[in-house]
Amino acid sequence: MQKERGSMAGLKSILREEKKRLEDLMEKSICQMKNLPEGTLRVSVDKGYPRYYRCLEGDKVGNYIRKQDKETARKLAQKEYNSKVLQLIQKRLKQIENIIKDYEDDEVEKCFYGEHAAKQKLIVPIEQTWQDKLKDWKEKEYVGKGFQDNTIEIYTQKGERVRSKSEKILADYFYYHGIPYKYEYPLLLKGYGVIYPDFTFLSPKSRQEMYWEHNGMMDDVVYAQKAVKKIELYEKNGIFPGERLILTFETGQTTLNNEIIEAMAKRYLI
Repeated sequence: MQKERGSMAGLKSILREEKKRLEDLMEKSICQMKNLPEGTLRVSVDKGYPRYYRCLEGDKVGNYIRKQDKETARKLAQKEYNSKVLQLIQKRLKQIENIIKDYEDDEVEKCFYGEHAAKQKLIVPIEQTWQDKLKDWKEKEYVGKGFQDNTIEIYTQKGERVRSKSEKILADYFYYHGIPYKYEYPLLLKGYGVIYPDFTFLSPKSRQEMYWEHNGMMDDVVYAQKAVKKIELYEKNGIFPGERLILTFETGQTTLNNEIIEAMAKRYLI
């Protein structure tokens, strides 16, 4: 089994995502500006109605754009807007790149670990270190959902009993890759009571608990309806898919995909 990971990837990860978003917007904006007419658009209002003028370089008054040529006005307006967006994006990209270059998510934690081991024993960290937080979380005992008599017994590599072969696949993946988890750790949801998510994690990226629900019989109408209601229950408690809730699905024709498991784990848990 591989060593558990404790690195943080919070703000830096968010900034990289924002950088990618801005780069995509920049590419889209540049693409839209191809073959747009020269000049700028001037607008004047006459008796409550806008009048559009095309101004070429050095011309502040411009030539009136007739109603039948309104497409020219639209293109000039789009060009001006895209130019402003590009300037803003270029400014923000420089700022983000500078922050990414200089910033580390675990800087405060490094201040503690940078001290001599003897000094560390005398210091109370301003913020609980990730390793201490994870240790406390892992050591917190709990009572799971329990199993009914005469049900099939499936055990993971960790020696833990689960309810399905798919849950075993997930649990074995987490165990092998050193991703700490709790199986059917009780969660209190307002307006409902206690539920037992399939897997609960302490995310090294957000330092918050995350939940993984595997829905393995989605072609069963009754099962699917219950699954949807459960997702809505999470959402009513501020736990949304793609943020703190990870969802995987199966049907009789579609089985659990290892590539999806790996992609989800890398995105949220590693």
